[in-house]
Amino acid sequence: MPHISITNGLPGISGLMAQRPDTAAPLNQLAETLLRGPLSLSRGERELIAAYTSELNETEFCSGSHSAFAAAQLDGGAELVKAVLHGLDEAPVTPRLRALLRIAGAVRGPVRALPPELVAEAREAGADDAQIHDTVLIAAAFCLYNRYVTCLDTELPTDPGYYEEGAERIVTRGYAPSAR
Repeated sequence: MPHISITNGLPGISGLMAQRPDTAAPLNQLAETLLRGPLSLSRGERELIAAYTSELNETEFCSGSHSAFAAAQLDGGAELVKAVLHGLDEAPVTPRLRALLRIAGAVRGPVRALPPELVAEAREAGADDAQIHDTVLIAAAFCLYNRYVTCLDTELPTDPGYYEEGAERIVTRGYAPSAR
């Protein structure tokens, strides 16, 4: 049962954003910029960072949503995403992406500078400054989104196809309010 009254019947962050369009606008714009804008990582990689951060933060709605969004945009689809979420060390991803996901995992922990060895591992695997920056920013933003959804104890979707339907919308139209 959510901690606040959400009168639109939508689950997770969707319900919160529909309830409060004033705060939804900047949050959606941030997601659009980070996950679909012209950054150094592919859209699928960025969605995977969001999904991985959300999974580590135990935010089922965001993990489910961004896992579907990543799967729709990555070779390997849902099986690849599942492998990353349930065993990063064994997942069939590049060493660069594995190192960046480890950075995302560190960001979601206690607030402090990244361990230098994580940054060195990412650099050795081919990550550049922009990719390290973008990973940190995406993971930090998803800590905010995850807390927003989890702390208000929002509902989960009841329709098993909810996340896949959302993936089609996000991949084709993005995070703009008109996409809702």
